[in-house]
Amino acid sequence: MTRPAGILDNALGAVGNTPLIRLSKIAEQEGLKCNLLGKLEFVSAGGSVKDRIAKAMVEAAEKEGKLVPGKSVVIEPTSGNTGIGLAMACAIKGYSVIITMPNKMSLEKEATLRALGAEVVRTPTEAAWDSPESHIGSAPVPLVRTSRVAKKLEKAIPYGIILDQYRNENNPLAHELTTGPEIIEAVTATPSTPEHPSSGKVDVMVAGAGTGGTVTGIARAIKKSHNKHAIVVGVDPQGSILALPPTLNTTPTSVPYVVEGIGYDFVPDVLSREPGLIDAWVKTADEDAFKVVQRIMRSEGLLVGGSSGSAVAGAIKWLKNDPRGREWSAREGANVVVLLPDGIRNYMSKPWFLELTMNAEATPLAGTIADVLGTPVKANGKSVEATVKANGASVHPPINGVKKVERAVKEEGMDYRFTLY
Repeated sequence: MTRPAGILDNALGAVGNTPLIRLSKIAEQEGLKCNLLGKLEFVSAGGSVKDRIAKAMVEAAEKEGKLVPGKSVVIEPTSGNTGIGLAMACAIKGYSVIITMPNKMSLEKEATLRALGAEVVRTPTEAAWDSPESHIGSAPVPLVRTSRVAKKLEKAIPYGIILDQYRNENNPLAHELTTGPEIIEAVTATPSTPEHPSSGKVDVMVAGAGTGGTVTGIARAIKKSHNKHAIVVGVDPQGSILALPPTLNTTPTSVPYVVEGIGYDFVPDVLSREPGLIDAWVKTADEDAFKVVQRIMRSEGLLVGGSSGSAVAGAIKWLKNDPRGREWSAREGANVVVLLPDGIRNYMSKPWFLELTMNAEATPLAGTIADVLGTPVKANGKSVEATVKANGASVHPPINGVKKVERAVKEEGMDYRFTLY
């Protein structure tokens, strides 16, 4: 399923067909004998794995006659990446878009959505999923989980439609038909060599869970048509309740986690609980995820986002602590694939990323530079706010509306040469 070599009609042709890359340095650092492989989704046209389901849901709705060209308004509650995929698809196809998104999600996501022409409505991060103020809410019909805010907009706006990634069967189906087969093809097409021995199959698959459509669809693709004995591991952040058994979810949902795009305080319908499909679950902490992000960047040269750090941290935890994981980690040629959902584009103003970069410990090379230039070594230990202010950047949390952005820019004393209305 390699990407076509010819000219593509539009950006939707560049969705998916992402590379599978060896994470050899991370594996070596952890003492793993298996092949640790990363499925690099941030090179998809819209920047994340969610491009796939956005494209699939829009195209399916068109085939079913649910979208009216020039009239339909696509409305979706999202952590951001699905919204970006939908905004991209709808910009190409000519539909208006409204995205409801928690305040927790990054300003970069909102800016990207607005750049693609979407309207963005923020909701309280602390609201429970069934709260009237949440971007995810319980509708009157059982099992229907849509945003109360989005639902209100859908009812009031002519031709409004919620495609609903939390229930839409095209969410997991997109991964069963594209992501999973791509992984299988990449592994089976790569010959085993003395330098890189390979079992010739996907032995372990690790993926984080948000809606759960990604891990569900990939698991079905691998187990149905490729390797029924493959082990699928789901990764869930502390503070979420998606992991099984429920005893793993010991951190209260009232305790917020910073990593975006994975975890929920309810179980979406598209996350399969089919016995034997997802074999194990691992819980991860923000601190571990962000440390691994830095390691992936520094060791592998891949600018991944926080949920990618969670996935790799979860894979390492399972491979080193679980009895089955330890067995697979010691097998030369075993193929352990980790889904890397998105890149750092959406998180560059987030305090955790600025702490990793602007406040990093000084290196020996920094000392050499200071000696050569006769300047002091960059002082460490400053707050993120102090560091970024000194460098002319804003660390304000995500905020609604360009007027607030203007106010934030003024507060930071930054120069701006654009007009805000």
